[in-house]
Amino acid sequence: MNILVLGAGGREHAICWKLRQSEKVKELYCAPGNGGTGFHATNVNLDVSKHKKVASFCKKNRVDLVVVGPEAPLAVGITDDLRKAGIAVFGPLYAAARLESSKIFAKELMGRYGVPTARFRVFDDFERARTYILDSDLPVVVKAYGLAAGKGVIIANTHEEAIESARKMLIGREFGSAGRRIIVEEFLSGREASILVVTDGDAVIPLATSQDHKRAYDGDTGPNTGGMGAFSPTPLIGKKAFKEIMSRIIEPTIRGLKNEKIDYQGVLYAGIMMTEDGPKALEYNVRFGDPETQAILPRMRSDLAELLMNAATGQLAGTTLEWDERESVCVVLAAEGYPGEYDKGKEITGIIEAMDAQAIIFHAGTKYDGDKLVTSGGRVMSVVGMGDGMKQATESAYRGVSKIHFDGMWYRSDIGAGVAAGINS
Repeated sequence: MNILVLGAGGREHAICWKLRQSEKVKELYCAPGNGGTGFHATNVNLDVSKHKKVASFCKKNRVDLVVVGPEAPLAVGITDDLRKAGIAVFGPLYAAARLESSKIFAKELMGRYGVPTARFRVFDDFERARTYILDSDLPVVVKAYGLAAGKGVIIANTHEEAIESARKMLIGREFGSAGRRIIVEEFLSGREASILVVTDGDAVIPLATSQDHKRAYDGDTGPNTGGMGAFSPTPLIGKKAFKEIMSRIIEPTIRGLKNEKIDYQGVLYAGIMMTEDGPKALEYNVRFGDPETQAILPRMRSDLAELLMNAATGQLAGTTLEWDERESVCVVLAAEGYPGEYDKGKEITGIIEAMDAQAIIFHAGTKYDGDKLVTSGGRVMSVVGMGDGMKQATESAYRGVSKIHFDGMWYRSDIGAGVAAGINS
């Protein structure tokens, strides 16, 4: 089959890397891709916001399946438009993508179908939000209702901080239209983990569990980012918790969507807080996570192309997956200044040496300037280590990290460290 992957990040590189291992894949394209995807796919200079041009490319190149990586194209209905053109797509329709593009839609759906989650209120008026915040217990969570590149969630430890966050969103438009309404939410205490499942709207196939590190700096401090690292599996989700998450969170959500005549084919990603009262849903994403994907796919032994095509065409029932029993740790290398403004164009060296040290490298914010590989984004690349046990996997990942260099490079030094030390991180 011929496949087109849309996106340019580490997630898309990992998807291309895994798809290329399939004997069923003939031609593989990535639009626009990055400095690493070109080793596995043909990078295509295609504007993914121009849906008709994407459809035209697919027909001209006999593309059998489109895999949508990032959330933004899903939020504006690329799946709807490509399916109308007769092209199979792995990724939900616009109506279903609102689970991520509208946190309000997601929270209200949770409420209607009894999914355990935090108490919340929705505001579009700053003064009303301010009054409610002043009467809220601390910490309190303030969320932009729409897409904000993983940065629209503020955990405020004081009323003043929460009020200022609400002011920036509602009045200052810090996140543009994504912040024209906000959610003020109860803070859930516990540890956070991730569950990703593949579904065709009926059958549900879970992927390996994982755990992300959103905060910028060691010790889970600093601002939220798109993700500074991840590991798989997570010890936070044992067999009992896994069954509870599937029966109380994932399955009611899929049934709820179907009950409301909303088709869902693709990945459903649930951020889960493991609380004293059991697992509770924090939020949904409607695509593979980044960097969770970079930690999960190296552990997958099954054919990813077959899995995605079965989901996109409603033939997922009966599909089974096999997994490598080893653990994986993914460390993100970032540009100086990220998650704020950052420089670009810094030469990257040491990739071959890192691969020689048995690390798996997934590019994100990279491109070629002539024959030089240079930085082009805030999260530059992911370095993945595998091992028998989290300690070995962590050592493998950081051994790879030590080989790579670019000016201003920084990363968290504690990804997976708690688990490697025998502590539930």
